[in-house]
Amino acid sequence: MRGQTDIVTSIVHRRHMSSLPSHTKVMLPALSPTMETGSIVSWEKQEGDEIAEGDLLAEIETDKATVGFESSENGYMAKIILPAGSRDVKLGTLVCIIVEEKDDVAAFADYSPEAAAEAPAAPAAEPEAAAPAPAEAAPKAGPPAQLEKAKIQFGRDKFASPLAKLLARDKGVDVNQVAGSGPGGRVIGSDVASASPSPAVPAYTPSVPAYTPSTPSVSAAPFEDIPVTSMRKVIANRLTQSKQTIPHYYLTADINMDKVVKLRKKINQVSPDQKISINDFVIKASALACMRVPEVNSSWQDSFIRKYNSCDVSVAVSTESGLITPIVFAAEQLGLRSINSKVVELANKARDGKLQPAEFQGGTFTISNLGMFGIDSFSAVINPPQSAILAVSRARKVLHMDETTTDQKTPIQLMRYSQMMSVTLSCDHRVIDGAVGAQWVAEFKRLLEDPEMMLL
Repeated sequence: MRGQTDIVTSIVHRRHMSSLPSHTKVMLPALSPTMETGSIVSWEKQEGDEIAEGDLLAEIETDKATVGFESSENGYMAKIILPAGSRDVKLGTLVCIIVEEKDDVAAFADYSPEAAAEAPAAPAAEPEAAAPAPAEAAPKAGPPAQLEKAKIQFGRDKFASPLAKLLARDKGVDVNQVAGSGPGGRVIGSDVASASPSPAVPAYTPSVPAYTPSTPSVSAAPFEDIPVTSMRKVIANRLTQSKQTIPHYYLTADINMDKVVKLRKKINQVSPDQKISINDFVIKASALACMRVPEVNSSWQDSFIRKYNSCDVSVAVSTESGLITPIVFAAEQLGLRSINSKVVELANKARDGKLQPAEFQGGTFTISNLGMFGIDSFSAVINPPQSAILAVSRARKVLHMDETTTDQKTPIQLMRYSQMMSVTLSCDHRVIDGAVGAQWVAEFKRLLEDPEMMLL
């Protein structure tokens, strides 16, 4: 992503004790609040190139997106320490060196961080008398010859079962001296178990692993190991933290979408160049419901609960690298067309890896919509520190009873199809009590089943 980043590069100026000219060490900075490591996607400046303050040095893949890394120095690129493609680089790691004068670039041709480490040279040590070579460890004393004989003797000649031979070795019993009770005089395990150790042969425990039953391998199918991206690692860590530390509970409701479908059709006929989606209605209704039930638009802050005065809706977008949630800010103040334009723009930037950090960091409420994949119902995992996330399914035709009236005001029960959509609100019980969560779902349902109410 090529753009401004409000990052102060961690830089160290120093003149080494060696003959290296004055130079600037550029370290990998934190390009997002949760970034712990980064991967170098590409270098935009090469060794010997002139650099001005604000020039793009490299593109760095963080835990959230690919971000432009800009220079805060003027000079020349003297040495690239980590090449493009370097993965999981820790914060504060030296990535390149910048010098003030172009003539100084050549001095860093063979530079390596290890060779340039500033450490006083240790004085030459006085030659010491050669220490006597340690005596070779005496070979481990083996078992007495009598035991060696026993090891060979146990179970060698006598017709015995494998279990009997194993027990004979463990007990120090000469299997040749045990009377067999098995078929044909075969020595079996119970014969050895009741036998006493042979007096002429002391008990001996051989250094062999204990018997364990063999277990089949999990799978012999061919497989492929896929490297884990920084984004995928953060997703894994955050969702694990969410499920382990947040007490989730779930509220599900079916919503009649007939009026929304009709209104959407009218709007799209008026402006065919901009097609409003069902999800735009969902975002608008969610934001308004959060304003009317503000406890849901809050976050747990350990020692207090933070209640937000505006609803910034995070919209889950699937990308090749993983899930990311760009934000529609102050969605309660936007019209359907503005919401649609914002979502389309943010989704395209997310899939291209060009989201600015400010466009996906934060948010007060999240929507995850899998309706386009034909999903009828699901539950989503809360995105901390938010307290709620809405899982939205597809709108589907459902046959149900519908009460209508005749001219004589006589109620008549009719069967008809309606477009029904199932939603599930995942709530953090530390912040949102069950009754409060139910109030939010009821308000959201009311807005979608009577969408003209969103205009009030």
